[in-house]
Amino acid sequence: EQQMQKMYHHLPERSRRLYAGVEAAKLPYGGVSYISRLFNCTRNTVVLGMKEFSEEEILPVHRSRKKGGGRTPLLKTQTDIDASFLLILKEHTAGDPMNEKVKWTNLTCVEISELLIKKGYEASPYIVKKLLKKHNYKKRKALKKRRVENM
Repeated sequence: EQQMQKMYHHLPERSRRLYAGVEAAKLPYGGVSYISRLFNCTRNTVVLGMKEFSEEEILPVHRSRKKGGGRTPLLKTQTDIDASFLLILKEHTAGDPMNEKVKWTNLTCVEISELLIKKGYEASPYIVKKLLKKHNYKKRKALKKRRVENM
């Protein structure tokens, strides 16, 4: 059992599933539960490993999971967020008079996020950073002047 556990923990995700499935298939009734407790994984993982092992190659060798998993990015699901974002920044945008492409805003990401949330969008500061980058806004910091004291 210790050797099996050591082997299991050295494998990548897909190989772990297959190994658990093979070991469970060797055992009689209750083998799936025994292997899932031994390897500290779910029964579904063991059953999926048994299924993948008995089928022909369904995943490319270099992949551990099927393509297409995960949540759809908010910028793709909320297609009209760009117009609202630009409308919010319309009054708070400044730029470089020497270069028309350089522009910035005096609002923070959190403030923009709160304004978008009030309009009904799901917008975290992270999403706002992506929108700022998409619309070519630059970060602008106020310059601090060095104060010289008279001695």
